[in-house]
Amino acid sequence: MILKLLRQATPYWFLLPGLFILGTLLSVPLYKVIEYSLYDNVIIEPDPTFVGLQNYSDMLGDSGYWSALFNTAVFTIGSVLGHLLVGTILAMLVNADIHPRARTIFRSLLILPWIFTAVVVALNWQLLLNPFGVVNYALQSIGLVNEPLDWLGDPDLAMWSLLIISTWRGYPFIMVSFLSGLQSIPSELYEAADIDGANFFHKFWHVTVPQLKPVIYGVALLDLIWTFQLFPLVWLTTGGGPGRSTEVLSTLTYRLAFVDFQFSRASTAAVTILGISAIFTMLYLINESRNRA
Repeated sequence: MILKLLRQATPYWFLLPGLFILGTLLSVPLYKVIEYSLYDNVIIEPDPTFVGLQNYSDMLGDSGYWSALFNTAVFTIGSVLGHLLVGTILAMLVNADIHPRARTIFRSLLILPWIFTAVVVALNWQLLLNPFGVVNYALQSIGLVNEPLDWLGDPDLAMWSLLIISTWRGYPFIMVSFLSGLQSIPSELYEAADIDGANFFHKFWHVTVPQLKPVIYGVALLDLIWTFQLFPLVWLTTGGGPGRSTEVLSTLTYRLAFVDFQFSRASTAAVTILGISAIFTMLYLINESRNRA
């Protein structure tokens, strides 16, 4: 009996060193960030003052924090909805019954945005949305605008531009996930719907959506977690500006730490990001456990 248990535990012994290193690398920084949020003037001052929850109280009274939280909500919800909409449409298109070689080419091209790094995406979109870039030239050529628009420099347009960039960068993950889900739907369901006289929209709503529900919930929650914490794309395109019109919690944390050198306030903002992300993660794990049950 003991030998059997030892034999079954062998794989976990091999995993133990890696788990220990990974746990240390995660737990120590996490502990230090929470600790810093309870002190004032950490890192800069050799003997910081313990202030307890004062930093959290000050943060909740800061209009800049609430503005960043609102922008984060707008950016996260808008991006996830954009990913779902574009990803669903493209997944259904590439799942269509066309020539296999053409289908392979389309799938390869449409997944390219997911391959590019945030730096490449940001630089290319900055060139495209420049007042003298291709987008303004095309819009002026067809008469939609009379003068160049500063897409990333206008407070009224910056968030919309950021949502377009984020949607373009993130839709491939949704597309691939939904494509695998679509291919697992039995064709008999669509054949039965055709016999009943259902049109495209009826089949989509009464056959496709119910069959994809587990995938939709899981993928949407996962995308929500990733987008809520997204930093590189926002910082490299707008830097949280112009002004604070696109300032999200991740860029606010970075600015407080490495621009203003207010590490205690930055740690406090980081802890709030961690707390909200933990809630989303718990919802995702609950959804996954229900799917397995």
